[in-house]
Amino acid sequence: MLAIVLMCQTMFILDTNVVNIALPDIKQDLGFSATGLSWVLNAYMLAFGGLLLLGGRVGDILGQRRALVAGVVVFTAASLAGGLATSAALLLAARAVQGIGAAVAAPTVLALITVGFPEPARRARALGAYAAVSGSGAAIGLIAGGVLTDWISWRWVLFVNVPIGVVLLIMAPLFIAETERHAGHFDLAGSLTSTLGMTALVYGFLHAAEEGFGDALTLGALLLALVLLGLFVAVESRARQPIVPLRLFADRRRVSGYLILLFVLAAGNGMFFFLTQFLQQVRGYSPLQAGFAFVPLAVLILISSGAAARLLPRLGTTTLIAAGAAAISVALLWMARLTPQATYATSLLGPMLIAGLGMGVLLVGVTTVLSSGVSAEHAGAASGLLNVMQQIGGALGLAILVTVYGTAAQGVRRTAHEALTEGVTTAFTVGAAFTACAILLALTMRARER
Repeated sequence: MLAIVLMCQTMFILDTNVVNIALPDIKQDLGFSATGLSWVLNAYMLAFGGLLLLGGRVGDILGQRRALVAGVVVFTAASLAGGLATSAALLLAARAVQGIGAAVAAPTVLALITVGFPEPARRARALGAYAAVSGSGAAIGLIAGGVLTDWISWRWVLFVNVPIGVVLLIMAPLFIAETERHAGHFDLAGSLTSTLGMTALVYGFLHAAEEGFGDALTLGALLLALVLLGLFVAVESRARQPIVPLRLFADRRRVSGYLILLFVLAAGNGMFFFLTQFLQQVRGYSPLQAGFAFVPLAVLILISSGAAARLLPRLGTTTLIAAGAAAISVALLWMARLTPQATYATSLLGPMLIAGLGMGVLLVGVTTVLSSGVSAEHAGAASGLLNVMQQIGGALGLAILVTVYGTAAQGVRRTAHEALTEGVTTAFTVGAAFTACAILLALTMRARER
């Protein structure tokens, strides 16, 4: 069961970044504009992040295995359609449907681990494996994207999901027992306000990266998001069976954990995006070379998350979270010193190893905090909210850092490589500020724990 759900989690996390390296080929083949190309990523992230809360509730009411299978069917079919797309519009539609399938199935992964591993020591090891695939999935996506784009075609970054999906659909009914179905109804008002509110919020920040925060559409989207999310809180406080029980926020440690996850994913998503641009556009790496440059980072995430799961009973969650956030901060500040002449061995390998170490350790600690003390009835909702923080944190963080990057790059009146490097290093500095906030939150959690 654990192998099956971790394969599913890897597929969804990987798909957020697997198309990153293939974007230049997609642009040339389907005729995307420079700004329209960003929606190959955004269409997936908006649908995924916007519908995750509803997806978490689907598993609670209909059964986690049933939700997993339904989501994988939709995701696999959309992957096939995306690989066959002959126009930009068809590809964007397929990416949005992929996000819908992922939103239904992804919350079941952590929910099945929570329900299936009630004994603390075994659950800690299972969560260590979950953190490993969650943390390394982005790096693996970049590696896989480089291999498939260089060796075959960009279309295979989508086709690769089809055989994985078929295996999951065969194995899930054989090895995963259906969870108890909890009587209830879907909170449609909460689903509508949360989905539209988060979509407007993400769209507002992504649009600000292109047009600025003074743009009328940007301001309108952010204002709409504020109104809708306020309505969502009001609806949930009165609903008999809310999609997000507000009691999940009664625990201050849990709230801090959600914020830490948001800050770290904001910095991490930006790191992957900008390192990919630097390696290909400044250092002249091919897609394959750029993908394999992330191998050490992925390996360190896998190693450190396994070690952190074994150390968790001795050190506690907050120590792991603070240490992991500190390591990521050091890595980002190191990369903020890049120059156009920087070599991989002297300027990138070291911070990548430190970042991988920090990500593996932190994700074990924060995942444990967010999955502890949740009843089986609300396991899907809690898992959905955790995944929301991953997607929303990544989308908002990337939008903010792209805005920072653009402003810094425009202020440099030198070569294109120097301007790009200035923008990238400025973005890394702001990313380090995000992870510094995570350190402070972890220290306040530790004070309350004592």
